[in-house]
Amino acid sequence: MPSPLPFKVTLGVTGGIAAYKAAELVRALQQHSLDVHVVMTRAAEEFVRPLTFASLTGHKVITSIWETDAYDDAGIEHISEAQSTNLLLVAPATAHTLAKFACGLADDFLSTLYLATTAPVMVAPAMNVNMWNHAATQANLVTLRQRGVEIIEPDSGYLACGMTGSGRLAEIDAIVPAVLARIQRLDENSPRDLAGETVLITAGGTREPIDPVRFIGNRSSGRMGYALAEAAVSRGAKVILISAPTALAAPAGCERIDVTTGSQMYAAVLARLPQATIVIKAAAVSDFRPAAVAPQKLKRTGPLTLLLEPTEDIAQSVAAHRNPGTLLIAFAAETPIDAQDLIRNAREKLKRKGADAIVANDVSQPALGFDSKSNAATFITATHETAFPAQSKSSLAQRILDEVAQLRTGTVLRRL
Repeated sequence: MPSPLPFKVTLGVTGGIAAYKAAELVRALQQHSLDVHVVMTRAAEEFVRPLTFASLTGHKVITSIWETDAYDDAGIEHISEAQSTNLLLVAPATAHTLAKFACGLADDFLSTLYLATTAPVMVAPAMNVNMWNHAATQANLVTLRQRGVEIIEPDSGYLACGMTGSGRLAEIDAIVPAVLARIQRLDENSPRDLAGETVLITAGGTREPIDPVRFIGNRSSGRMGYALAEAAVSRGAKVILISAPTALAAPAGCERIDVTTGSQMYAAVLARLPQATIVIKAAAVSDFRPAAVAPQKLKRTGPLTLLLEPTEDIAQSVAAHRNPGTLLIAFAAETPIDAQDLIRNAREKLKRKGADAIVANDVSQPALGFDSKSNAATFITATHETAFPAQSKSSLAQRILDEVAQLRTGTVLRRL
């Protein structure tokens, strides 16, 4: 049965004749609902073109650490890939690649990714029989095993070089079960501390219409809310995601409700609130909307004055109407003067909203917060503060849910 949450596997393809089998491996992994991303070495491109893997996976194939777009708003790409992947699988893995891994060399994207990731690593070697049996290769394999790398042993048989012996890439029907078994072990060790909870999460930036064409909005991408939804599903929760417009795909395993305006989000939240045991208000809801919406597109005839009225305060309404025991986690996107101002503003909002905790983040910081893949925040309750440094939103989502789970079980200690 497919996993309810897409599990990201980064497949490293290195330069051996067995590289052509990696395309079949991608398909086999996808049949088990795994989200496969491909990284190729320069030598691998001599055997298979990146377009093959891009067409199969639907994702960009990374071939060089020096690509012009290797630096995005999340930082350096190999760090972003290292943080987001759940498992690194290298197949085929050449003797050269194994040696670089064992020695800690990092002169291309794949070797740098290997050093940067904390995800499990699996390698499926493929090479000439003499290269496989060489003392240097065998010593490198011992080193890698000691560091926790899982080796999928090569098969014996007729090799592309014309020789017979060990070194042939393991069959696809041997590699895939090994990967699935590793994932199963990870699932058994992953936190399921939100099992039995129903988590209602809001995400994205609402749009308040001015006329049929224009609207008042903000720069929220929805990434933080979606990352929280994905993380909550992975921890066993039933997730209801109420989303303002965004280009993101809903995480598998959650129920998504699409809305546009603050009023629509308000109605959707209150309608599903009786089912929720935890509410996380990560959406950037507009504080104001036009008091009247023009029925036709407004013409540019000169200065225009808009009369704005406040939108519904969703967090306050949740606090007033929630069931006993339902946790409310609010968000505070601030542009503070300094760090003390951020905490002061967030604590005032925490009290005003009636929330159990608030996640405060400084959206004036470059490459953090709105419309970014990274964020930094402080998790604040009435009795403690936990600061999270800049990191991917997927990573931050897990850290936030760590705090929420502790809050649920009442184990948070005063840390002021």
